[in-house]
Amino acid sequence: MSSPRTTVRAGALLLAACAGLAFAAVPASAQQLPDGPALAKNLAKKVTASGINRHLIALQRIADKNGGNRAAGTKGYDQSLDYVAGLLRTAGFEVSTPAFTYPVQITDAAFANAGGTKVDAFAMQLSPQTPVGGVTGALVAVPQDATPGCEATDYTGLDVKGKVALVRRGACTFNQKQANAAAAGAIAILVANNADGPLQGVTVGEGATIPTGGISKADGDTLFGKNGVSTTVDLRFHTEDKPSRNLIAETKTGRKNNVVMVGSHLDSVDEGPGINDNGSGSAALLETALQLGASPKVSNAVRFAWWGAEELGLVGSTKYVQSLSFDQQLDIALYLNFDMIASPNSGYFVYDGDNSDGVGAGEGPYGSTQIEAALAGFLNETGTPTEGTDFDGRSDYGEFIANGIPAGGIFTGAEGVKTAAQAEKWGGQAGVAYDKCYHSKCDNLGNIDRVALDRNADAIAWVTATYAISTEDINGVPPKNNVAKAAKAAARKSLIAGQAKKGKAAKASHAAVR
Repeated sequence: MSSPRTTVRAGALLLAACAGLAFAAVPASAQQLPDGPALAKNLAKKVTASGINRHLIALQRIADKNGGNRAAGTKGYDQSLDYVAGLLRTAGFEVSTPAFTYPVQITDAAFANAGGTKVDAFAMQLSPQTPVGGVTGALVAVPQDATPGCEATDYTGLDVKGKVALVRRGACTFNQKQANAAAAGAIAILVANNADGPLQGVTVGEGATIPTGGISKADGDTLFGKNGVSTTVDLRFHTEDKPSRNLIAETKTGRKNNVVMVGSHLDSVDEGPGINDNGSGSAALLETALQLGASPKVSNAVRFAWWGAEELGLVGSTKYVQSLSFDQQLDIALYLNFDMIASPNSGYFVYDGDNSDGVGAGEGPYGSTQIEAALAGFLNETGTPTEGTDFDGRSDYGEFIANGIPAGGIFTGAEGVKTAAQAEKWGGQAGVAYDKCYHSKCDNLGNIDRVALDRNADAIAWVTATYAISTEDINGVPPKNNVAKAAKAAARKSLIAGQAKKGKAAKASHAAVR
């Protein structure tokens, strides 16, 4: 998951200000929860950071005994899925683990050679390949400012045509960096990590036009000292399909044709255990499911999903949605996505369902605005101001939105850098990434903000339970008890009308006899 650009959500902040709320130093207590369905209040009380933390410990230990990660296609991923599935089956959920295949890049060439200095350069997922023998041009080092390679103006005054661009990771997506380099005429781009370790197992995203490779921070430091040197970049690979599994668990109660779906990706990258990305979302979802129970008193069934191969291009969630018929997609009232909810230098971002920020991808399908309002409203009312974040297509909501299913979610930030205004508002360190261990070995149990975890878990539990009772504001479907009450009222009205009509007829008959 990559951090998109963010903009202050003035409306949400105004809501908090009008309510006289200050940013809380500790998570909201149960007594501070806003008015809402009893199920939502009870679930928010039951889902605790300590309960979630036990699942995080389990995921860490699974990674530790499987080469340090839980990536798709590894024993670490399979054991993570079995851990979650086992708890859910014991709790009585209807559990399935539908299989799918995902493409794996098998490396044929992965290097850059700058005047005899050869470094590893790994082709990003969905990157175009170089021809055999690579491409060669002078190396152009793009200035390492706060947003390196993120604006077209970064190339003003630089002659990049027919050359190899070198940029530092951070502040914007890999796709944006390559697009700006390509527009300036570069024939390839190398992205140097901004944290220790190699840069691999990441995706450049759809639509990349020039070969895009990742290099380690140390190798980047070396190459930034070789500006102008003739450089060959050779990024070649072939793909093979490999099997993996998603995990789907659904309550036994509630309507099956108006399902509330909630999801998180379970896989990590190859480089680390992925405890924040995305153990945090996966563990919070698991604890929410366990505390809700398999047979809650709800109007709408709740379907929980743990996605596989998200880090390889959102494969599991995409294939799941594509496997559904149109009627089956209609059965899903909405989708809630929780990917990275406890970054150590946390921001509090809610997906911008109505595009009120005017940034990037635009608004989500109808109902996304209401989801945003529900999540931001809960956090604001319990003392945590929020900002919007764009639907930039970098997490598992993508295929749901593409098929018209309303979506929303919470995000605490990845490699983006916290501003001074955000640090003043939320605490933490300005000028430092929200998650300095993003996609790295150090994304472990020490990489979790447990206060943010607790706050966001409350919001997840609250909103999930609220929509399990009613999605009327999303799609007009009222809660079951209202349907029953309406039916009873209609029947009673009909009965009364019938009795009145019968009474009038009797009176008329009596009058005729007289």
